[in-house]
Amino acid sequence: MEETVPAATNGGYNKRPLWQWIVIYLILGAIIYGAIYYFFLGKNKGYNSNQSSQQYSQPTVAVSPSSSAMMTESISVLLAMVNNSGESGTATLTEESGQTKVAINLTGFTKDIEQPAHIHVGVCPGVGAVKYPLTAVVNGTSETVVPVTLAELKKELPLAINVHKSAKEISNYTACGPLEIK
Repeated sequence: MEETVPAATNGGYNKRPLWQWIVIYLILGAIIYGAIYYFFLGKNKGYNSNQSSQQYSQPTVAVSPSSSAMMTESISVLLAMVNNSGESGTATLTEESGQTKVAINLTGFTKDIEQPAHIHVGVCPGVGAVKYPLTAVVNGTSETVVPVTLAELKKELPLAINVHKSAKEISNYTACGPLEIK
């Protein structure tokens, strides 16, 4: 006696309806697209990664809202050591209400010595005339309000911030940094 195999079970490969194949291909396509996006585009911050990385590659100017809901703009200037002084640091220029606050912070300073500081015309290390005098740096810090905006300072470039060893040794520079206002 011979057994017969029903037609629906021949070889275990049943034909699927068209809608099931469409669903399978859609799911596979979504998985493949998701993997491509994750591994290639997601790590580069999306499709236009070249434009966005160029736009934010130089974070010298930071804009943030102040407590009075007005916009505050600030830049940081690296003050590099000059004449083997051992002094270096930063100057932060923050525009507030049409004026610019200059805050200097140094390391390697001599304790309790007043060090004159200025915004000079020109570039480091051979700066020119004093454009804006700043409050003397004492124990590594100084804060001055200059009656100009950052936009006005930008028009006056090239400028540099320069710190001197002392009032007696005014020609001896200890730290200097160029203003780069974008």
